[in-house]
Amino acid sequence: MPDKLYAGLSFEQTVHKYSQTVVSVCIMRLKNYPDAEDCFQNVFFKLFSSSPDFSDEKHLKAWLIRVAINECNNLLRKNKRLITLDEARKVSVNFEEDRHDISWALMKLPQKYSDVLYLYYSEQYKINEIAEILEIGESAVKARLKRGREKLKALYGGD
Repeated sequence: MPDKLYAGLSFEQTVHKYSQTVVSVCIMRLKNYPDAEDCFQNVFFKLFSSSPDFSDEKHLKAWLIRVAINECNNLLRKNKRLITLDEARKVSVNFEEDRHDISWALMKLPQKYSDVLYLYYSEQYKINEIAEILEIGESAVKARLKRGREKLKALYGGD
């Protein structure tokens, strides 16, 4: 029996191609590398075990992001704990506050702003695609982008 393909990619190719995206989403939401690793594994386990059909790679990537967000939310609900950014830095992830990498600044923003900013700028999603992934309206995405940019500018400084 041939291996299952996901939008034309084998499971191994899918993991290789989208692992950075999934782990980034998990770290941005959980601010904790060990928990992000757990969610990362759960996302790809769900992909492997459920074997959904995807129309194209864009659909596959959106599905992975949505499942990653849900897994993170489930873990946060289950643990009923939040970890501060300072604690996350001590654990195992080294986020340096440098002028060329704004990951540290995104992690300091409220989740609703960091989600849309990450998806828009890092993953290059369009507003309508972000609305679909986050299951919110396009106007909400636009408002969060605007407010998120303002908060990021105040936090990061400059343009």
